[in-house]
Amino acid sequence: MQFSEKRNVTRWIIIMISFIIISLILWNTYTFFQIFKNEEHLKMQIWATSLKTINKADLENDDIELPRQIVDKNTTIPIVLTDQAGNIMGMRNIDEKIANDSIKAKAFFKNFKNENEPIPIEYLPGEIQYIYYGNSSLLNNLKYYPIALFLILVLFGLLIFNFYRASRMATQNKLWAGMAKETAHQIGTPLSSLLGWIEIMKADNVDETTVTEVEKDIFRLQTIADRFSKIGSEPVLEEKDIIAETEQSYDYLKSRFSNQINFSFKAPDHAIMTSINPILHSWTIENLVKNAIDAMKGRGNLSIVIEEDSRFVKIKVTDTGKGIPKKQFKRIFEPGFTTKKRGWGLGLSLTKRIVEEYHDGKIKVFSSETGKGTCMLVSLRKV
Repeated sequence: MQFSEKRNVTRWIIIMISFIIISLILWNTYTFFQIFKNEEHLKMQIWATSLKTINKADLENDDIELPRQIVDKNTTIPIVLTDQAGNIMGMRNIDEKIANDSIKAKAFFKNFKNENEPIPIEYLPGEIQYIYYGNSSLLNNLKYYPIALFLILVLFGLLIFNFYRASRMATQNKLWAGMAKETAHQIGTPLSSLLGWIEIMKADNVDETTVTEVEKDIFRLQTIADRFSKIGSEPVLEEKDIIAETEQSYDYLKSRFSNQINFSFKAPDHAIMTSINPILHSWTIENLVKNAIDAMKGRGNLSIVIEEDSRFVKIKVTDTGKGIPKKQFKRIFEPGFTTKKRGWGLGLSLTKRIVEEYHDGKIKVFSSETGKGTCMLVSLRKV
């Protein structure tokens, strides 16, 4: 508990430090922007004064070399010179396609004049021109720098979050795998004892049907223990007849559920070979059948149909239950998602992992209609 609290405090400290660093960077950037903007305003005042000096100078007697150099040296700040009525008299450091086209120039000036306050110059008594200027390319780049920086930091934060979540999920997967293996180990001890009791029952001539059914259940428990022992390990795939393997699971489940469920099984009359792990495949069928029965609340029609094409064998498990809303077709396979009051939301997510990661197949909701039922489709590659 103390370790968890310390870890949370550390996270908040890191978050606060990061927030402070980001705030300082943005504040400094804004400060630099204002400094450069003020410097450009000062440059434009000097430029305006130089232009005024040139306009009023006696070209034969006055030395205007310095003002002319100041005017000519401005190659970065865009300028629009207008008369007192607002008519454009000239443009400087602006795209020639705009400057040479009167229509484009007027459209450009409409937005351009709002960037900064114009600087008036009186070149003749009572005659005033206005110098409108915009931000230089350097200033514009600096203006977008905080946005770029913020996006980079967001991206970096997302990468850290994904790394943290992936690490946590990996840790959880190891924990679940360890618990599953320990469960399998714990089940193994009483199973060994039960096998001994079966032999005693046979020796005491207990009813053969009873012994057979108990043997089936013990074998099922062994299968379940074997399933749990394989979690977290790479399963061994074997070439098996998918029809025989599916029908075996179907027969066992059919005998263990209520007569109010009408079971049906339909498949081709020849073997279809696929690469599967028999124990994990039986788990897939069991999960799909149990989900279907839960959806029907223990009463209805359940069918398993096996079909094939040139590349795939397809297993359809259809029920007459409550159905699944279309918006939940993908969510039902997410770990933790369940519509049951006491469900853990692990069955279908585990089934998806078995089918797609271990058997290189596909599973999806083939069709579903609320109040009428659902058809789940499992597709596996043929050998």
